[in-house]
Amino acid sequence: MDLAPDPQCVSRSGLNWMLHRAAQKLGAIAQEAAGRHGITTRGQIVLTALVSETCRRTQLALGHALGLDKTTLTAELDRLERAGLVVRQPDPNDRRVRLPVITDEGRAVQRAVERLHDEVESRFTQDLTPQEAETLRGLLHRLIATEGLPDSGSCL
Repeated sequence: MDLAPDPQCVSRSGLNWMLHRAAQKLGAIAQEAAGRHGITTRGQIVLTALVSETCRRTQLALGHALGLDKTTLTAELDRLERAGLVVRQPDPNDRRVRLPVITDEGRAVQRAVERLHDEVESRFTQDLTPQEAETLRGLLHRLIATEGLPDSGSCL
């Protein structure tokens, strides 16, 4: 069964459609790479945020930073904790609050998946020159940072 979009049904010139379709294509191969290590792409985003923290964040602050609602983040942290990649510790200032902390095993998985994701991105942009790939990243950063437009929804 061919699930490719029918050009008669969609506008291939609309920016929303093109960005969404590119994200779907990249996301599918990135998810396959993360799945090799038993996590999701969303799990990798959470691990990357935790490994790069210079200070610890509460679950609520982490969810806000990643654009994940409380329920979605809690479910992801549950999966990561069951896999031994994250632990949730009580905040010393407020025992009702939990601080997610990446484990050594979580760091190893994060690094391995990050390498796979780098390979995936290289393959995905292989038809672009290095300058074009850098320009694309810069333009996307600018679009994401545009003030005055809604900034809601999950990072993934």
